[in-house]
Amino acid sequence: MLFVLSPAKALDYESPLPEAVPHTSPEFAKPAAELIDVLRAYSPQQVAQLMHLSDPLSALNVARYAAWRPRFTASNSRQAVLAFNGDVYGGLQARSLSPAELEWLQAHLCILSGLYGVLRPLDWMQPYRLEMGTALKTDRGANLYEFWGDRLTAYFNRRLAAETTPVLVNLASQEYFKAVQRKAIKARVIDCVFENEKDGQYKVIGIYAKRARGLMARYAAQHRITHPGGLEGFDLEGYALAPAVSTPERLVFRRKQ
Repeated sequence: MLFVLSPAKALDYESPLPEAVPHTSPEFAKPAAELIDVLRAYSPQQVAQLMHLSDPLSALNVARYAAWRPRFTASNSRQAVLAFNGDVYGGLQARSLSPAELEWLQAHLCILSGLYGVLRPLDWMQPYRLEMGTALKTDRGANLYEFWGDRLTAYFNRRLAAETTPVLVNLASQEYFKAVQRKAIKARVIDCVFENEKDGQYKVIGIYAKRARGLMARYAAQHRITHPGGLEGFDLEGYALAPAVSTPERLVFRRKQ
């Protein structure tokens, strides 16, 4: 069983790292370098227009592209799960996981990325900003979905091939999971949906749903979940499975107001 998360826009390369956390190398470092070469041809103004960024953010990311190197080191990189710093990763709280839980996460969690394609939690990552939905033209097509789609599909099929009953658990946003060619995945795909009560109705509220996706990944690591039934017990921060509105391929978890 593999779990899929989205990355975060916010990054943390300043906080001290926990001691003795191992690192690995990203699978798609060479394609990432190809994208960096494309991005380096863009001016700050063009980056701002392409990614809908403010001038300061555009300048920051142009500097990141210029500083990016094919060789990953402790001085220019850190583990992906410790570098991403958005709502999802506030729910995951990777820094508080035990070494054994991080090891489990490394074997079962995949983080989709516009620049790196897919990252394992402990893969070294240099700072960047490149959303999967960006219409960045390359030799492989008009956008990043065309650049990554078949590569990601082959990657997941390869990693799941050894399992007797392969399962891919989607905890990613629609923007990111769209990069995976769902119909070509040789596995059962399960979507997890997180709804919160508001004014007497249950609905997906972005900020809470993002955190809940990270919480589910944390729950999976803490309980070593290896089969779909294990997901149903998720109960962190007041969530519970709503069987009446769930299906085997779409598990809905709700939290009262």
